[in-house]
Amino acid sequence: MEEIEVKEAIVRELDNLPPEKMWEVLDFIRFLIVRFEGRPALVYDEQALAQLYAESEEEDRVLAEAGMADYALGLADEDTQ
Repeated sequence: MEEIEVKEAIVRELDNLPPEKMWEVLDFIRFLIVRFEGRPALVYDEQALAQLYAESEEEDRVLAEAGMADYALGLADEDTQ
């Protein structure tokens, strides 16, 4: 949906609202303006994210392998009961 279409759809919806709900919409719009005022758009460094992913992937693998021995012992204990 293009920007003009969105604006027109918002106006059409506003036309169907009772006045007290219109005030709520106005309050929400003002909230959005204040909330996002002056905030830069988020920019992600894909190389840094790839590095973090690689580090956590190795850490997760080591932890999973370390936990497998305990898990196997627990299964063996259940089998003997």
